[in-house]
Amino acid sequence: MSDDKSTVTKADIVESVYQKIGFSKKEASELVEMVFNQLKNTLCDGEKVKISGFGNFVVREKKERVGRNPQTGEQIKISARRVLTFRPSQVLKAILNGEDVSLVKEDDDD
Repeated sequence: MSDDKSTVTKADIVESVYQKIGFSKKEASELVEMVFNQLKNTLCDGEKVKISGFGNFVVREKKERVGRNPQTGEQIKISARRVLTFRPSQVLKAILNGEDVSLVKEDDDD
């Protein structure tokens, strides 16, 4: 892992694939890039990404709306945009909370 223990980088993932699977570093890097590119392309197409036992990535459309500048109180227009949300699976939530994963029923479509 990287020096900062609270952050895992793409390079850390490549290193892990390299060490655990035995691919060359170049092959491990290409594999990780392929996975991330597939995720990005799927999300850019507006499709949901569901990784069983991990969670769901969903792109949501936000409409244009009126907001306020917190410093001045002035009304401003917030443009329409797409946002990415992540919902962890029940299994991941249980792991994070030190619970027995065998007691958790995996989500069907959440």
